[in-house]
Amino acid sequence: MGNKEQTFRKIIEIAYVMFAENGFEKTSLAMIATEVGISKPAIYYYFQSKDQLIAFIFDELYKEIQHDVAVDYKELSSANFKEELLKLGYKSIEAQDKDPYFNKIFNQYVLLAARDENYKRQLVELETSFLTSFVAILRYGVQLGVLEDTPHIEAKAQMLALVYDNIGNFMLTGNQLNYRAIWKEAVNSVIQGGKNDKKK
Repeated sequence: MGNKEQTFRKIIEIAYVMFAENGFEKTSLAMIATEVGISKPAIYYYFQSKDQLIAFIFDELYKEIQHDVAVDYKELSSANFKEELLKLGYKSIEAQDKDPYFNKIFNQYVLLAARDENYKRQLVELETSFLTSFVAILRYGVQLGVLEDTPHIEAKAQMLALVYDNIGNFMLTGNQLNYRAIWKEAVNSVIQGGKNDKKK
């Protein structure tokens, strides 16, 4: 990796932490440049404005969230469906443990979306995609015969998505809960409940 690439990645990493801890408003490019160890004029070689840097990090987060809930359906079977669904949540919990800044900076984008229609639109698209991913996973569970095809299957998927999302929010506050057990209970309620549901 060349020096320019190293500096670029360092800018992103430091901006990510500073935006998460201090917010967008209270973090300037000059502050980021100082932490990186370059001059303020030098940072403009990489990003023409703070808004451009904020947008770049958002795009990275957008891709990461979509990747986190992506499932390789070729690897799913009736035998491992529940296990893979559990892994989906466990992976998120472990990632949150390793990166305490993720939800903090994401909340900054939620605040930004309140006054910026572009970010608002993108967050709505991301949220819709997030919910749709869980619906698709459970519908595949129906195809595998793990779940009954009931009118409640979409609500079950949305419940899982909400639990998945809110675990991260609770971890952000520092609450020491057994998040793996919570996710397991949520998955069990969907799998076991799905077997007992009657078609209506």
